[in-house]
Amino acid sequence: MVFFFPFQNKTTTFAAAKTESMEGNSLKHQLRAITIPVFIEMALVMLLGVVDTAMLSRYSDNSVAAVGLDNQLMSLVFLVYQFFSMGAAILCAQYIGAGLRRRLVQVVAVALVVNLLLGLAVSALLFFFAEDVLRLMGLRPELMGDGVVYLRLTGALSFFQALALTFSASLRSADKVVWPMAVTALVNVLNIVGNYALIFGHWGFPRMGVEGAAVATAVSRAVAMVLLAVVHFRVHIRRFPLSWFRPLPWQELKNLLKIGIPAMSENISYSLSQVVITYFINQISNEALAARTYCYNAIMFVYLFCLSITQGGDILVGHLVGQWRHRAAYVLGNYFFRWAMIVTLTGSVLLAVSGPVVLRLFTQNEEIISMGVWVLVVDVLLEVGRTSNIFAGSTLRATGDTVYPFVVGVVFQWSVAVGLAYVLGIPLGLGLVGMWIGFALDENIRGVILLRRWRSGRWRSKGFVGSGRS
Repeated sequence: MVFFFPFQNKTTTFAAAKTESMEGNSLKHQLRAITIPVFIEMALVMLLGVVDTAMLSRYSDNSVAAVGLDNQLMSLVFLVYQFFSMGAAILCAQYIGAGLRRRLVQVVAVALVVNLLLGLAVSALLFFFAEDVLRLMGLRPELMGDGVVYLRLTGALSFFQALALTFSASLRSADKVVWPMAVTALVNVLNIVGNYALIFGHWGFPRMGVEGAAVATAVSRAVAMVLLAVVHFRVHIRRFPLSWFRPLPWQELKNLLKIGIPAMSENISYSLSQVVITYFINQISNEALAARTYCYNAIMFVYLFCLSITQGGDILVGHLVGQWRHRAAYVLGNYFFRWAMIVTLTGSVLLAVSGPVVLRLFTQNEEIISMGVWVLVVDVLLEVGRTSNIFAGSTLRATGDTVYPFVVGVVFQWSVAVGLAYVLGIPLGLGLVGMWIGFALDENIRGVILLRRWRSGRWRSKGFVGSGRS
């Protein structure tokens, strides 16, 4: 931004504008350098679930429905892990921008301990109470056998994902985004090979079906955690000096919780609302549940670029907020939001047009395909709101403004997404398509509200580096 003072001449103004332009180009270059590896990594992470779905669809549609419900629950679990990790990433980005190395090391260590303890507790819960949880979610009796096997195996080892997400978040905050991408690529290959061998019984392995998919997925996640830990200690934080934790860094835990708890609570609320909605869908038919799973696996790739550029952009926003350069953070945020919207809507329209072809890659059931095609059409409207939500909610949190997105999310997820989706889908008889209309209204209402918050600039006073510098 150029500031004009009475004593400025044209040469001074031109020089300032030129400096600002060069700085903007540098930030855009950094954004591209971060976004591309993040995009590839997230595509590969999503592919992990799609591979399970695609391979199991050759096994049976019922197994896909059971595993789809399991993955709905696992997504909720991973959100708990992810948003403590995300809290660490936000703090790390701001501390890197402010040059606070000691606080950076402290917050990564605290995040690892918190996620490890949380991961072990959740893993034990899922292992011992898998059937009880699925019964509460309303899984049909004929799907219960596959559902319990998959959830028990993947859930028991979910603590590996808790640590992997923390290591990955720490590396990303330091712009070392290539390493998580490389690890994810390797793990995807391992998962595909494992699925092929264990689901269908190739290369001398027994034909294990759903159990084989669960084993391959769980082992792949464990390998990812080990590789990310090795990389983290070699290229980023080599050691955690004990003297830096005497006394214990309670302020960093407080900051981590200040970000993590609202973010986690909002996304737990969202995932729980989706669990309730999935329960409603389960009451419609197995075909509706399978259609939702197939559509969701295709739609994930539509908003993938939005997730990627937002995660990449938020690292730079965090750096800029740490340096108290709020105007630059605002301009950069608007820049990557514009690109996220353009790319996401283009992808959504293309998916809607090619819906029958895409769905036939998963199933030949005409009832599922017909239902899914209309869902993909409605989803074009939904992606407008989802893009706004992903950008504004995530970027507000990157600046330290964490409570407002949480309040907005909880209110509308339950009143509009759950309430309206139920009314449209079941009493009014519109089924899965009616529920998707409710989802679209929820996303768009929240998107408008959160964008207004971003543009108001009230987040400028929410950073974490204004006090306690060290």
